[in-house]
Amino acid sequence: MNSRQRIVALTVACALFMQTLDSSVLGTALPAIGRDFNLDPVRLHLAMTSYLIALAVFMPMSGWIADRYGTRNVLRIAIVIFVGASIGCGYSTSILELVLMRIVQGVGGAMMVPVARLALLRAVPKSSLVQAMTWVSVPALLGPVVGPPLGGFLVTYASWPWIFWINVPIGVIGIVLATIFFENLRAPDIPKFDRVGFLYSAIGVAGTLFGLELAPRSNAATLPGYGLLIVGIISALLYARHARRHEAPILDLSLLSVSTFRVSILAGSLFRIGIGAIPFLLPLMLQQSYGRSALSSGLITFSAAAGAIAMKFVAPRALAVAGFRKTLTWNAALAGVSIAVIAAFTDATSVVVMLMVLFIGGFFRSLQFTAINAIGFADLDDRQMSRATGFSAMVQQLSLSIGVSIAALILQLLPYLRTEATASETDYSIAFLFVGALVTASALAFARLEADAGQAVSGHAATVGGAHRPPSDPRT
Repeated sequence: MNSRQRIVALTVACALFMQTLDSSVLGTALPAIGRDFNLDPVRLHLAMTSYLIALAVFMPMSGWIADRYGTRNVLRIAIVIFVGASIGCGYSTSILELVLMRIVQGVGGAMMVPVARLALLRAVPKSSLVQAMTWVSVPALLGPVVGPPLGGFLVTYASWPWIFWINVPIGVIGIVLATIFFENLRAPDIPKFDRVGFLYSAIGVAGTLFGLELAPRSNAATLPGYGLLIVGIISALLYARHARRHEAPILDLSLLSVSTFRVSILAGSLFRIGIGAIPFLLPLMLQQSYGRSALSSGLITFSAAAGAIAMKFVAPRALAVAGFRKTLTWNAALAGVSIAVIAAFTDATSVVVMLMVLFIGGFFRSLQFTAINAIGFADLDDRQMSRATGFSAMVQQLSLSIGVSIAALILQLLPYLRTEATASETDYSIAFLFVGALVTASALAFARLEADAGQAVSGHAATVGGAHRPPSDPRT
C-alpha cells in the first residue's frame, strides 16, 4: 500500500470508529437509561436493534447512491445525518423518542460505513486487501476499546446523553478527512434505481425483524407482531422473485453464485448472530446480575476489544500460513468456546480471570471478522463490488440485530417461565452458552470452502507447497 491508500484506509477507519464507539458505549449505558425511563434495561434492546434494522433497510441502496452521486459527497452527507441524530438521541426523554432517533441515526450509518468501505475497495489492489483491512480495523477497533470505559465514566460522572454527543467532534474530523483525501468516485454506467426491489426488501427486513421483536411478547403487541412477521416473510419472497427478473436488483442475489462471497454471507451470518449478542449481554450481566458500576463494567468489557486489536497485527500472517478455510473453520470453533466459557462466570469470579477470558475471546473473534470481510470480496470484480458492499453490510447488520433479539428473548422468556420479574445469573449463563453454540456451529459451514479459496487475497499459495503467488491486481 502506498501513502495515499493508507490515508484513505484511515479515513474509512474514522467512520468505523464513530459507529463502533456508538454501539459499544450504548451497551454500558443501558441500565442508566432504564432508570431514567423507568424501564427494565432488557427492554431497551430496542434502542440497539432499531438502529441495526435501519442500517439493514437502507444499506442496500448505499452502493447505487455512491455510484450516482460520488463516494465523497455521500459520505459527508451521511456523517452529518449520523451526528445530527446522535444529538437528538441525547435529548430523548422516552424510549419512543430514543428509538426514533436511533432509526434516523441508522439511516446515516447505512450510507456512511458501506460507502467508505467501497471507496477503500476501489482504491487498493486485491493483493493488498488484507493489509488494507488491517489498517482500517485497528483504528476502528479503538471504538470498542475506548467505548465501554468511556461510557462507564460518562454515565458515572456525567450523564448518559454524553455517550451520543461525543460523536460530534469525531464526525467533524471525518468530514474534514473525506473532503481532503477522498476522490468523488462515480460509476460510468449507472442502472436505474430499483424502487420496487427496495420497497420489497425494506418491508421484508423491517417487517420480519420488528415482527420477531413483538410476536414473542405476552401483551397487546403480540398480534401486530405476528402480522408484521407474515408481511415481512411474504415481502422477502416477493423480492426473491423480483430479483431474478430485474436487470439490476438492489440486492443482487446472483452474487451468491460466487462461492467465497456465499460462504462469507451464510456462514458469516451465523457467526455474527452469536457475536451480536455479546455487547448487549455482557454489560447487563456485570451491572444487573453482579451489581457492578457502569465504570467497573466498562473497564472489564474493554478487554475483549484489546484482544481484538492484538490479533490484527498477526491476521495477515495467519491467513498466509493457514489459508482461509483452516483459519475460518478452527477459529470459529475457538471463538465459540471462548464465549461459552463466560457462562461459568459468577459474581465471585476474579476480575483478572474475566479480563483474560474476554481478551482471548476478542483475539479469536477479531481474526474471524478480518478473514470473513476479506474473503467475501476476494473473487469479485469492480462492478460487483459496489453491489456486494451494500448486500454484505445489510446482512451483517441483520445478523447482529438477530443476535441482540435472541439474547433479549432469552432474558425475558426464562424469568417469565419462573414468574419472576428480572433475569437471574443462571439466565445469563444459559444465554452465553446458546450464543457460543451458534458461533461454534458456523465452523461447519466454513469447512465447506475450497482448500485454495481466496488465495489471491491471503497469499496462502505463496507460502505453502512451493506454489507461486498469483499476479497482483493491476490497480494502483
